[in-house]
Amino acid sequence: MGDPLLSVRDLHTTFPLRSALLRRRVGAVQAVAGVSFDLHPGRTLGLVGESGSGKSTLARTVIGLERPTSGQVLFQGRDLAEVGAREMRHLRRDIQMIFQDPYASLNPRRTVEQIVREAWEIHPDVVPRARWAGEVRELLERVGLDPSHAGRYPHQFSGGQRQRIGIARALALRPKLVICDEAVSALDVSVQAQVLNLLQDLQRDLGLTYLFIAHDLSVVRHISDEIAVMYLGRVVEQAPRHELFARPTHPYTQALLSAAPVPRPWDQPGRARILLQGDLPSPTDPPSGCRFRTRCPKAVTRCAQEAPALVERHGHPSACHFAEPLTGVAP
Repeated sequence: MGDPLLSVRDLHTTFPLRSALLRRRVGAVQAVAGVSFDLHPGRTLGLVGESGSGKSTLARTVIGLERPTSGQVLFQGRDLAEVGAREMRHLRRDIQMIFQDPYASLNPRRTVEQIVREAWEIHPDVVPRARWAGEVRELLERVGLDPSHAGRYPHQFSGGQRQRIGIARALALRPKLVICDEAVSALDVSVQAQVLNLLQDLQRDLGLTYLFIAHDLSVVRHISDEIAVMYLGRVVEQAPRHELFARPTHPYTQALLSAAPVPRPWDQPGRARILLQGDLPSPTDPPSGCRFRTRCPKAVTRCAQEAPALVERHGHPSACHFAEPLTGVAP
């Protein structure tokens, strides 16, 4: 497959906790704790997990909105933590982001044309000023919007249309990598399908690479080539899409898949249902050993003493001492 476009190596992102009185450090939130993966050009890696698993923090660290505590983020082989400010400014146009909330991510005081062309004001060498109006019209048409609406404001559009504006803004700098942070979770189901199909068409036509973050397994399954499952800051299983849904090996992945709704449950009377006990532990004080052990039905003493490595087990990486393929859990 050639060299990866994006490589993440043992990435840690930690936020200090300080007391309200003297601002002393009293602890830390381990939002991302040792994540590694490769993402190749033209491919989509889906990140899935519960709220609080560290998915969005990982995305913000990759794009440079958060500073990593340790580890590396390599884009085209270059460590983003080591490049200078001028070079980082140049690299950032190759990495763009589509945010979760289309109502909050667009400036309400700017027209659609002003929102899209703002990227060219920051990077004037991408598109000549004389072509700005024409490029805006082409971008709006590409994402399925009426180019004649370029003079309207965000409040004059529906949620799905606003997200299309966000996609047009992300494409304005002709990026190589697009990070989709819960890009369809705020939309109705019917609109979700339209936006997902649009993203796939853009990937095919423009050769885009996606890091796609979601908590909805059906969405991740629809768009991803490979899926990484995160739990409390760590990747616990990673596999090609079809393999993960057909043969999940980690107990957490199995529980997530078993909880996914199916359209005709009466047609699957033997489908397994796995119930997890307890709540997600606090990232300020994660469990020793395996972080999933406090909710895992397979947990034994070894799980509290030894953190399982993310290594090849039954055909793909899984971080469980007792990883076993399980069928009949995925819809």
